[in-house]
Amino acid sequence: MEVKSYQDLNISPRILLGAGPSMVAPRVLNALSTPVIGHLDPEFLALMQEVQELLRYVFQTENELTVPVSGTGSAGMEASLCNFIEPGDNVLVAVLGYFGERLVEIAGRYGAQVDRIDRPWGEVFDPDEIKTALGQKKYKLLAFVHAETSTGVLQPGIAEIAAAAHQNGTLVVLDAVTSLGGLPVEIDAWDVDVAFSGTQKSISAPPGLAPLTISPRAREVLRNRSTPVRNWYLDLSLLEKYWGHERTYHHTAPINSNYALREALRMVAEEGLEARFERHRENAEVLWAGLEDLDLSLLVPEENRSPTLTTAIVPPGVDALEIRKQLLNDYNLEIAGGFGPLAGQIWRIGLMGFSSRRENVLLLLAALREILKKR
Repeated sequence: MEVKSYQDLNISPRILLGAGPSMVAPRVLNALSTPVIGHLDPEFLALMQEVQELLRYVFQTENELTVPVSGTGSAGMEASLCNFIEPGDNVLVAVLGYFGERLVEIAGRYGAQVDRIDRPWGEVFDPDEIKTALGQKKYKLLAFVHAETSTGVLQPGIAEIAAAAHQNGTLVVLDAVTSLGGLPVEIDAWDVDVAFSGTQKSISAPPGLAPLTISPRAREVLRNRSTPVRNWYLDLSLLEKYWGHERTYHHTAPINSNYALREALRMVAEEGLEARFERHRENAEVLWAGLEDLDLSLLVPEENRSPTLTTAIVPPGVDALEIRKQLLNDYNLEIAGGFGPLAGQIWRIGLMGFSSRRENVLLLLAALREILKKR
């Protein structure tokens, strides 16, 4: 078989303002190109310790078992469920959008008896709704999304919900994929048992790792399982030995991805969490005001909006995909469209991590103004 000649890789440097990945800072890309060493090399073992310390800082937790799972945010989601679910366990999922649906599907695949409560896409739960549902049955686990990427909502009352769950003996699993690194995620203060994220959104590292933190309460549940974890690769009883004091071989960690994650987390620490949260909030408010000036309505009321992901309603008679194509082709700007029940109805605009910069917001608003005034 003849192999054709391929050109050198020449990828366009996009301005990424979609639902993820976000843009990656040059110093993080530079760290990614650091020479590879062995995954049990003493220098890499030391780096692993630093990554864990920085992740605890971003998660605002003292949890010993805080690690980057080798896989994207979906691997973090699966690890957060498969380690604590045994066949027949009762699980409650509060569904706000697409990623709540994914929690339901994964839990069911591991044999859970899954109950769900739902809010229409674009709305949030009153914490009392979840508390009422928790009282209907003895649940082993409650799972829900903090910042729903499909709709741009930010679920309030996490600490209140967690307290109610614990009164019923229920573990709390929190999807923090779109919030970690851009919004407050206070694992210890909220008393959340399991939280997971992805590196490619508000942390602004390349995709491929899933930050995960596990409370002592959840670790005890893991230790007391009556059956083995059904997913070998994501089995935390094995992973904690590799990331813990034993450093027992489990799999070959993605060395360079961890280099990049360490540098991205170092940038978070240098900026400081409060300053970082304020930057994300200020830039989101500029975007919201600018979109309203363009007569674009926003899907989510301001009190429930996530500053990291904004959903603008596509005006009547406008082709959502065509506008996105023009932004990409004419302005080198990427935004995302809606899907599920919101397909063709919204644009999803991400201001996450390194992408959350004032100049990006102003460029997007100017580009939208030019495109829409011609319609």
